[in-house]
Amino acid sequence: MNLHELPKKGWKGITSHWRSDFLAAISVSLVALPLGLGVAAASGAPPIAGLISAIIGGIVATPFRGSHLAINGPAAGLIAVILSATYSLNDGSGQTLNYVLAAVCISGIIQVLLGILKLGRIAEIIPSSVIQGIMVAIGIIIFSTQVHVAMGTHPLGKNTLELLKEIFTQIPNVHPVILGISLIGIIFLVVIPKIQSRLLHYFPASLWVLVISIIAAYLFNFFEPHTIDIAGRSYDIGPQQLIQIPDDLGDAIMYPDFSRIGDYKFWLAVLSITLIASIQTLAMAKAVDKLDPYKRKSNLNKDLIGIGLATAVSGAIGGLPIITVIVRSTVNVNNNAMTKWSNFYHGILIIIFLFILAPIIQKIPLAALASILVYIGFRLASPAVFKKIYQMGIEQLIFMIVTIGITLYSDLLWGILGGSLFTLLVHILLSRVPIGEFFKQSFSNNTNVFITKEGNYNLQVEGIANFLTIPRISQLTKNIPAGANVNIDLSKTRLVGTTFMEYLVDFLKMQQDTDGHAKIEGLDAHVSSSTHNRALKISFNSFTTKLSPRQIRLQNLANEKDYQFASRVDWNTSYLRNFHFFEIRPIERKSNCIKGTFKYLNIAWEIADVTFSEGAAFTAEVFNTTVMVLKLNKEIPIFSLEKEGVFDKIFDRVMAFSGYKDIDFEMYSDFSKKFLLMGNNEQKIRSFFTKNIIRFFENHQIYHLESNGEALVIFDKIKLARTDETIAFIDYGEQLAKLLFEKTQNT
Repeated sequence: MNLHELPKKGWKGITSHWRSDFLAAISVSLVALPLGLGVAAASGAPPIAGLISAIIGGIVATPFRGSHLAINGPAAGLIAVILSATYSLNDGSGQTLNYVLAAVCISGIIQVLLGILKLGRIAEIIPSSVIQGIMVAIGIIIFSTQVHVAMGTHPLGKNTLELLKEIFTQIPNVHPVILGISLIGIIFLVVIPKIQSRLLHYFPASLWVLVISIIAAYLFNFFEPHTIDIAGRSYDIGPQQLIQIPDDLGDAIMYPDFSRIGDYKFWLAVLSITLIASIQTLAMAKAVDKLDPYKRKSNLNKDLIGIGLATAVSGAIGGLPIITVIVRSTVNVNNNAMTKWSNFYHGILIIIFLFILAPIIQKIPLAALASILVYIGFRLASPAVFKKIYQMGIEQLIFMIVTIGITLYSDLLWGILGGSLFTLLVHILLSRVPIGEFFKQSFSNNTNVFITKEGNYNLQVEGIANFLTIPRISQLTKNIPAGANVNIDLSKTRLVGTTFMEYLVDFLKMQQDTDGHAKIEGLDAHVSSSTHNRALKISFNSFTTKLSPRQIRLQNLANEKDYQFASRVDWNTSYLRNFHFFEIRPIERKSNCIKGTFKYLNIAWEIADVTFSEGAAFTAEVFNTTVMVLKLNKEIPIFSLEKEGVFDKIFDRVMAFSGYKDIDFEMYSDFSKKFLLMGNNEQKIRSFFTKNIIRFFENHQIYHLESNGEALVIFDKIKLARTDETIAFIDYGEQLAKLLFEKTQNT
């Protein structure tokens, strides 16, 4: 991609970029197919309802929405709210699902109104730890219901806690064949992403799960009712354990029943669907913006309008609520989509797949979908999520746990309200001011923007800066043009909340992406329960930062070698995002920076600890690594160099037609076997990789190395470097810089 030229818009965008968008949509639709079926089945709806939602999310939402690379459809995050609505609206008449569809329709209409009234940022005032708690609770709810499907058991419990307890009491009733299919599916979902093979990654892991499950369906003949004897017990096997899709797809249409519109339970269901769907859509849209290589920003109000229209249409014909879905959006970005029309193509492709693959879909065991959902539920509520929140501060973990508890003992709506009120109460206690004064400082008029004589912008924040303050700050930052230099002063704040810090960090990144310089200062007198740059901070009169043992060793190394060292968080990470690796991996923070210069070469270098995320929002995995950047004084080709797997060579030949190519050197077969070298301008790259440079890479440790045309980024594994590894980094960089300098001299 050429990151300096934005994709075209409108009709020109459709005609110019349709090939990239369509190829990305193929991968997206292959992910959407099993997820759509699974989400519907877990929600208590016919599996076909999930595909109806995915189709509507692609075709209806795309022309009206305001995001660029997001994918719209049904998501696991809404399973819990649909189950809750189904439970509350069940009157024994057999029309429960029709009542839920009516609630979905009205929810969509409300979302459209919210978008028209420009209330798209309303979700930002909900504390981030509360949102994370809601997602963990949703994960627990999904896991508790689907683990029994995966085990082939029939629990008696009705609520989440009872279902979790019955996991152990139902072990004697486990269906071994169903459990075997589920376990194999989970193993595939865990292992395939960890295998470094583009052959396996071309198709999503969930699709491989469906393939292996269909093979199992044939092995055990799920197509005819019969029993199978295992260890002296008989187990039923038959079509009832397969996905049911009507032969006539017209029979899949269901219609809403609005007869409960005067019932308060109906409106509670509408409110729950609207609130959860809107929060997730807006949060995911912002998360996808961080992945966009072109750094475009979504119009959140238009997003609500597009999603609302699609949701209303979906509910009217038997589909589920529609939101922006992060997993499919990440696949879309990773497969080089360029415009919003990839979402439209993915809807069309699902229609085609539905008609062509309907007989195959009917051969998929429900256990396969259950394994996918058990895995999703566990990912949403895994110990890693709790660890990630704890790293942001013990109080954030408490906020999240309280939200989870309220949600599991009541419902999602009360979870949001209760979690937010508890967070607010703790903020009041930590700020050590009377309640009236707390709210006065939260909406302080002294918080304002000032323009300096040089044309820079100073954002002075005073009093309490938490989630209640965000609407005020949002109005102020709207008046700061993109690309402007901004200084944010927090020295006069008494409390700075995590959600507020997240808003500021996102704003800083937006300014940096548009070539502006932005920084936060005034937090030296604040303390926190965590070293995380987004942690909640409280003001004290004096505070001295203590260095960790590792930071002390790095400081000593810098002093000994006359390098510069800074342990504090550096907000300026925009230059790293110019490298392809970090284009779609949002950088959270950079710290522990060592800087120096190879003086006789006149090449500056920097080594820093970087925290970045793979994926986005609630599915993101956070990694820490130490990177080295060589800032060259010459133009070089854009390329990436990394270790190559055995099976990747086979895949290279298969995928050559799509434009992908590994650049090999016949004279240096060992180098070509060991490394994957990629880049757009093959001629320049071949000219750059001289004999000496190739031999250098062959004889040294294998790093991931990448050029953006004017600098090189180098890093090893996804871990922080020890002091000795940092020294090795510097030696490696100096030898490579010397080779490049000699090459320049010779040419």
